[in-house]
Amino acid sequence: MSGSRISVSITLLIQLMILSSSITRHLISASSADVIVNPSKSSQISSKPRAYVYKGFLTYEECDHLISLAKLELKRSAIADHLSGKSTLSEVRTSSGMFITKGKDGIVNRIEEKIAAWTFLPKENGEDLQVLKYEIGQKYEPHYDFFNDKTNIARGGHRVATVLMYLSDVTKGGETVFPAFEESPRIRGAIKIQNLSECAQKGIAVKPHKGDALLFFNLNIDATPDQASLHAGCQVLEGEKWSATKWIHVDDFSKTISTDENCTDKNKNCNQWAAVGECIKNPEYMVGTSSLPGYCRKSCKVC
Repeated sequence: MSGSRISVSITLLIQLMILSSSITRHLISASSADVIVNPSKSSQISSKPRAYVYKGFLTYEECDHLISLAKLELKRSAIADHLSGKSTLSEVRTSSGMFITKGKDGIVNRIEEKIAAWTFLPKENGEDLQVLKYEIGQKYEPHYDFFNDKTNIARGGHRVATVLMYLSDVTKGGETVFPAFEESPRIRGAIKIQNLSECAQKGIAVKPHKGDALLFFNLNIDATPDQASLHAGCQVLEGEKWSATKWIHVDDFSKTISTDENCTDKNKNCNQWAAVGECIKNPEYMVGTSSLPGYCRKSCKVC
């Protein structure tokens, strides 16, 4: 089978897994409760970037709970510098925000399980949940969610996907817009959104409605950054906007991987041994300790 046919097959498989209307429910077992997502409520709004909207993804109670957790800890939002990886304040992003640790309580855990069920991406690959508040005049200028610096991709690799959940209705403005999207006549013709702000008319846009969620992929099928995933949070013109964001990486985000160039394997068979579980079966040799490092630390992903 040719490479182009394989790419097409993979693309179709992903779309079918997320959107298939023949599957009415996808259930996964969580420690606290069964989590149910309904793919029939998810619709594709763009093929490049790959983007989907799920109507009523969160209940009103879940939205209100996230807002209540965030209200007392809001701080001015920062952005990640794409050269150094450090968080800095910028007029590019003028909202207030905070992070809710993974599994903070039963409701947060259930939301994270729903995200994993909808996206088919492991829960451990996600960052902490970020809750944001935008008041009148506040916005987030066009930006990418993937990184160009080694510091941020060292932990979990690139952000492969973003799930943006709207926790409130917005009277006017506050849309999420993709100004660099590539138009598809089939998809574009099915989208009819009224009363968009001037900002939102610059591309394909999603109006914030309480409980709805937007999923979009920051990487192409071949794992290269998707330049069409450029997106912005339009200025709030009336009311206020609350949202929650879950960034999902290509690998386990809980792992801390060093960018030290000296982090190498000392045996050519390390990768093969790690693949068959020797990092756990033989940790003294494979991993070692801080004072006496092992011989296969890179393959065991501990550095």
